[in-house]
Amino acid sequence: MRHIRTTLGALGVALIAAVPLSLTAPVAATAAPGDTPAATVEEGRLTQAAPQEILRRSGFDVWEREFARGLAEVTTYPEAKRYVAHEGRALWRRAVDRAQGRGPEGGDLSRDDDRPLYWARLGMTKELRDWRPEFGPTESQKEALLGLLERTSRGQDSIELPAGKHVVRIVVTGFDPFQLDADVRRSNPSGAAALALDGTTVRTASGRPARIETVVFPVRWADFAAGTVERTLLPHFRQGARQVDLFTTVSQGRPGRFDVERTNGAWRGGYPDNARESRTETVPIPDGVPTVHPQPQWTTTSLPYERIVAAGTGPFPVVDHTAVTEIPAGGTDPVERPDGPTPGSTARAGGGGDYLSNEIAYRATLLRDAVRPQIPGGHLHTPVLAFGPGNTDPASGKVTDPVFVRNRVQITGQVRAIVTVAASEVARG
Repeated sequence: MRHIRTTLGALGVALIAAVPLSLTAPVAATAAPGDTPAATVEEGRLTQAAPQEILRRSGFDVWEREFARGLAEVTTYPEAKRYVAHEGRALWRRAVDRAQGRGPEGGDLSRDDDRPLYWARLGMTKELRDWRPEFGPTESQKEALLGLLERTSRGQDSIELPAGKHVVRIVVTGFDPFQLDADVRRSNPSGAAALALDGTTVRTASGRPARIETVVFPVRWADFAAGTVERTLLPHFRQGARQVDLFTTVSQGRPGRFDVERTNGAWRGGYPDNARESRTETVPIPDGVPTVHPQPQWTTTSLPYERIVAAGTGPFPVVDHTAVTEIPAGGTDPVERPDGPTPGSTARAGGGGDYLSNEIAYRATLLRDAVRPQIPGGHLHTPVLAFGPGNTDPASGKVTDPVFVRNRVQITGQVRAIVTVAASEVARG
């Protein structure tokens, strides 16, 4: 999930498919009192043919209808909170189960697909936004319910790490599909990896087990500014019997390779998000969050990047990516630095760019530095997930094809292998 600033040539055409990647509920357009509120930008894409086909071919088309039917029977706000939380968690569990081969397939769409979760969630948020019960929840109550549905359906409140020194505890994060105005069929391999890995255990080189818990984040600037990353990760970074031993944020990056991003920058480059909103500013840190003062321009990975790069984890090469873009101390113009930032410089792009993939890496590692600096953690960019030859036109293309599925499965498998290498280093040291 990268913000591309270079002139588009042959490589640029490929890269544009990977142009970059919540505490609050998504903002809807303002409606007059008593009117049905307008759908969000993301919910508005639901009516297109591709999302409807994805939902139908995965069996996730039932979630919106069933959720609306249950909402109609709710008579109090406390009951609404219980119902929304239950249904959000159920959606997350169903998506994880489907990705991991449990339960009915629900259709002929590949089980590894992350898109049914994204589009089903939007159907549910739309129903909740349109809901008008007789007991009349306030606007703030409705926003709280929407936020609750977002959190529970992303696995953000269901991280369950085991206690004890016998196990390595790992948190991995992924993202929603993004850049959907260019191609609404898009999938995000980081989200697919999150579904495939949640609640799984891998065996490290020493034989010590490593438990992986995952979450998925939205591609929205506002949610990050409101603290969704910090709120989700902080309980697991704090000292305790179940504190995390390793974390990695994951997003989609360049074609044909994985990147272990060495440095993260405190800058938002402004590329539009899934809500078509743009933010160009220093990364804002929410009030009440443990952080480093003064706010640093750069944070660095503490993943064992040398071992990861050398491990031979799969079909794609893995690169120790060190480049950044900075304004040098005393300067005014951005300069690209292949070997990382120079002293006193101002960030304009981390190794992961200036979009939300860089930002999640910056936020997670800044929180690490404030709470538990010794935790190994950082950011991993996956290869771009592209459709197969002959299926590249979003106007006429199919929602899936064998090349598309094969590449997503390979990327997910290599994410698992990379996380296992990192976990093995933790277990060893």
